[in-house]
Amino acid sequence: MIKTIKGLLKSGIHVLMFCSLTACGVTRAYKQPDIALSAAYRGVLHAGAVTHADTVMAALPYRSFFADPTLRALIDTAVVHNIDLQVGLKNIESARQTLNAAKLGNLPSLNVIVQTTRTNPSDNGVQTTPQDYVASATASWEVDIWGKIRSRKKSALATYLKTQEATKAVRTRLVADVASGYYNLLMLDAQLDISIKNLALADTTLKMIGFQYIAGQVTSLAVQQQEASRQSIALSIPLLEQKIAIQENALSTLCGSMPGTIHREKSFFTIKIADDLPSGIPSALLQNRPDVRAAELAVRAAHADMGEAKANLFPTFILTATGGLDALKSSNWFTTPGSLFSYLQGGVLQPVFQRGQLKAKYEQSKIKREQSELEFKQTVLKAVEEVSNALVQLEKIKSQEVIAEERVTTLHGAVANAGMLFQSGMATYLEVIVAETNALQAELNLADIRRQHLSVMAELYRSLGGGWR
Repeated sequence: MIKTIKGLLKSGIHVLMFCSLTACGVTRAYKQPDIALSAAYRGVLHAGAVTHADTVMAALPYRSFFADPTLRALIDTAVVHNIDLQVGLKNIESARQTLNAAKLGNLPSLNVIVQTTRTNPSDNGVQTTPQDYVASATASWEVDIWGKIRSRKKSALATYLKTQEATKAVRTRLVADVASGYYNLLMLDAQLDISIKNLALADTTLKMIGFQYIAGQVTSLAVQQQEASRQSIALSIPLLEQKIAIQENALSTLCGSMPGTIHREKSFFTIKIADDLPSGIPSALLQNRPDVRAAELAVRAAHADMGEAKANLFPTFILTATGGLDALKSSNWFTTPGSLFSYLQGGVLQPVFQRGQLKAKYEQSKIKREQSELEFKQTVLKAVEEVSNALVQLEKIKSQEVIAEERVTTLHGAVANAGMLFQSGMATYLEVIVAETNALQAELNLADIRRQHLSVMAELYRSLGGGWR
C-alpha cells in the first residue's frame, strides 16, 4: 500500500511540476506607482542638505538623536510598555499566521478514510456482499496555472509587511509624542520657576511701594495696583502646577504605567538642539516613512487580490491521487497485492454561470487597487507636506527665539531701571508694574518658544521617518 501511494504521489508531483513550469499569470507584474517628487523640500534649511541621497536625520536611532538621557529613558520605557505599540505587535503576529497558512497553498490536501460498509439483503433474501472493508488515502492538488495561489501568497506577504510598517509608524509617532510631552513638561517647570521668582519680585516691589505709601509719597491706589499685579502672578502658579500634573499623567500613560511623577532634570534652557542635520530629499520618504511604505504595500496587496480575482474567471485544474486497501472480508484486508487499489485522475472546474458574481468581484478588485494607489499617492504628498511645514516652522522659530532672548534681556534691564527710578522719584509705580509685567510675559513667552523649537525638531524627526530604527 505504501509503495502504491508513493508511486501515486510521485506521478502527481511530476504532473504538478510540469504544470507549474508552464504556469502563467493572468495579470501584469506589480510596478510601483509613479509619483512626481520635487528635488528638495520647500523650506529646506541649507542647500547642502539636498545633496544627500538618504535622509541623514531619519537614519539616526532615537538614542543618538535625543541628547537628554532622561528623555531617552522615557522613550525606552514607552517602546516596551506602550499599549498601542503592544497591540501593533499582536497584529504582526496575527498577520504572520495568515502568511504561514498562505505559504502552504501549493501543498496537496491529504485525507485518510477507514470505513466498513454493510449491504442490506435483496428482495429475494439473497445477500451477495455482506460487508466491504476500505482503507484509503486521497491527495488532491490544485494546479496553479493562472497564478491564483501565487497571488494569494503575495497578498498575504504584502499584508504581513504592511502590518509591520504600521507598527513602525506607531513607534515613530510614540517617540515624537513622548519627546513633545517631555519638552512641554520642562517648559511648564521653567514657567513655574519664572512665576515663583516674579512673585518674589512682586513682593519686594509691594514692600517698596508700601514704604512709599507710609512716607506719603504715593497713594493707596499704588498699593492696590501692585497687590493686584502680585495676585495675578500668584494665580498662575496653581494653574501651572495643575498643567504639570496633567502632563505627567499623560506621559505615564504613553509609557504604559499608572499616572505618577515623572523624574526629570530641570535643564530646559541647556538642552542641546541638533537642528543643523540635513533633511535629505523627498524621494527618501519612500524608504524611511513607515506609513508611506505601508501605503505602498497596501497597493501590492490590492494588486495581488486583483490577480486572484481574475484567476477565478479561468478553469481550475485539480489532480487527485487515491490509493488504499479494499476487501470483502476483514481477514483479507492486508492480503496484498490482491486488496490494493489506486488511481490518478485530473479534473477541470470551469465557472459557467454564477450570475456575474466572479466578474463583479474582479471589477471590484480593480477599483480597490486604484483606490489603494490613490491613497498611496496621498500619503506621499502628506508626508512631503509635513516635512516642508516642519522645516519652515524650524527656520522661523529659530528667528523668534533669538528675538525673544533679546527682548527678555531688554526688559530685565527695564525692570532694574524702573526700580531705581521709582526709588529716586523719577518714575511712577505704574511704570514699575508695567516693566515687571512685561518682563514676566517675555520670560514665559521665551520658554514657550524654546518648547516649540524642541517640539518642532521632534516632529521633523518623525515626519522624515525617524524613530523606528
